Amino acid sequence: MTIAKFQDGGAVTMTSLELVDFINGRRAEDDPVLDHADFMKKVPRVLKKDAGKFSDIYFDSMNRRQKCYRFPKRESCLMAMSYSYDLQAAVFDYMTELEQRLAQQNAFVLPRTRAEAMRLAADLEEQNEVLALENQQQAETIASLESLFMTGETPTQFCKRLNGVNCSRVNSSLLALGWLWDAATEENSKPRYRVASRVRDRYLTERPRKISAEGVDPFIKYDLVLLIDGARRLHQLYMKSELAMKSKWDGQHTLAKYDGSAN
Repeated sequence: MTIAKFQDGGAVTMTSLELVDFINGRRAEDDPVLDHADFMKKVPRVLKKDAGKFSDIYFDSMNRRQKCYRFPKRESCLMAMSYSYDLQAAVFDYMTELEQRLAQQNAFVLPRTRAEAMRLAADLEEQNEVLALENQQQAETIASLESLFMTGETPTQFCKRLNGVNCSRVNSSLLALGWLWDAATEENSKPRYRVASRVRDRYLTERPRKISAEGVDPFIKYDLVLLIDGARRLHQLYMKSELAMKSKWDGQHTLAKYDGSAN
């Protein structure tokens, strides 16, 4: 979710990518994962001639321009309603909450006395100090994350250095998030994870490799490869404790740099 500026002032918006993530995050376990490409095709059918007003772009992990949409509240709700009334209500409530936060941020009362002006100046100075500290902490976190990320590693390898994550359930968590799908064709067979198109080259990519074993027909295995934007998103989910965590986790969100000894 982002807050953007329009000609008529501040407004809360959602991109088509964010709406797809929002919808997938609320789907039932048996419901299919919504793909961004399918969502993009649906927009002109729902918004008709107005769809072009909300065209936007984003840059993927390879810095390529990709098409998307950016919707204000009304159109976000219309798109959500095309899937279900419950989703429409969820989007409406969420964006209303963000509008209230934005209004609180923009609220400003001019001081009427010298004492009020001095208190305001002191409050602003304190807020600036807090903001500077938060910016420093954010910069340190980003630097730590970049040192944590290793090009070519899998999501599981990355999560092994996030304290408390249940690494045996990383791929199943990504499956639930809609980042992966299971290409296994036989019931009860070992999962063969593939990268979902909506996150391919954005959060993850995959590397094919041929597997040959005695008594088994050769097949292609796709190794999952985490991208830096995917690492950032995984870290965000980790900080919110939204990844599968170990039952004996100590509750501390700490990172460990790669030292070659992780198993």
